Amino acid sequence: MDDGVEGNTRTIEESVVTDFEDRMTYSGYLQLSTLLDAQHPLSNPEHHDELLFIVQHQTTELWLKLILHELEAACALLRADELAPALKCVARVKHIQKSITDQWSVLATLTPTEYAQFRGVLGNASGFQSAQYRAVEFTLGNKHAGMLRVFASDPASLALVRRALEAPSLYDEFLRLLARRGHAVPAAVLERDVTEPWRFTAELVPVFGAIYADPAAHWGAYETCEELVDLEDNFQLWRFRHVKTVERIIGHKRGTGGSSGVDFLKRALDLTFFPELYAVRTEIGR
Repeated sequence: MDDGVEGNTRTIEESVVTDFEDRMTYSGYLQLSTLLDAQHPLSNPEHHDELLFIVQHQTTELWLKLILHELEAACALLRADELAPALKCVARVKHIQKSITDQWSVLATLTPTEYAQFRGVLGNASGFQSAQYRAVEFTLGNKHAGMLRVFASDPASLALVRRALEAPSLYDEFLRLLARRGHAVPAAVLERDVTEPWRFTAELVPVFGAIYADPAAHWGAYETCEELVDLEDNFQLWRFRHVKTVERIIGHKRGTGGSSGVDFLKRALDLTFFPELYAVRTEIGR
C-alpha cells in the first residue's frame, strides 16, 4: 500500500506549494523575521537562561494583547445588548488565562543562582510597568489613576492605559445591560465615575440574589455572573502563581522596579473585581 512514506521519510505531495517567489509565506504572514529578532539578552557574556526570561515575558505580553482585544470586544457587545457573542469573547479569555497561568511553571525552572547571574541587566525594568497588564486590570475594573505616571515617558503606553481608565469596565457594561433588561441596578451605579476603582455596593447583592433565585427566568444574566466569577478566579490563580514563582526565584528581595517584591505582590491577592458576585453567595439559601 502506498502511504506516502518511503523508508522513514514522508514524501512531499506534488500539490504542496514550494515556490514562494510571488506568494505569501508563513514567515511573511507572521512577520517572523521581526518577531524572532526581538530577543536580545543583555548579559555579557550572555547567560544561557536570559533567553528563557525574555521569551516568557514577551509571550505573556502577546497573550495580554489578545486578552485586551477580547475584553474590549466583549464590552462593545454588551453595550449593543449582544450578550451571547460577548460571552464567547469571555470564554476565549478564560482559555488564555489558563495558558498564561500554566506557563509560570516554565519560568519556575529558573533557579535563584541562575537568575542572580543576569538579574542586574534588568535595571529597573519590571512587570509592574506592563501597560497591557494595567489596561487589562483597568478593563476589569481595578482602576488606579495614579498608575498613569508610570507611563508618562511612553506616549503610546500612556494612551493605552488612559483609554482603559476612562472607559466603562466589563462589569460596568454588564450592570448597564442588566438595568436595560429591567433589573433594579441602583442609579448611582449607572451614573458613577468610571475612572474610579470599583467599590463594593451592597444594593447590588439583592439584584444578583434575584437572578440566582430564578436562573431559568434570567439565564443570560445568571450565566454571565458565573463567567465573571470564572474570570476573577482565573486572575487570582495567575496572581498566586506569580507570587509563588517570584518567591521561589528571588525570595524576599526587593523587586527590580523598586517594590517590596513578594510582599507587594501578595497584597494584590486581596483585590477583587466583582465583590458583589461573591457576597451574594453568602445570602443564597439563607
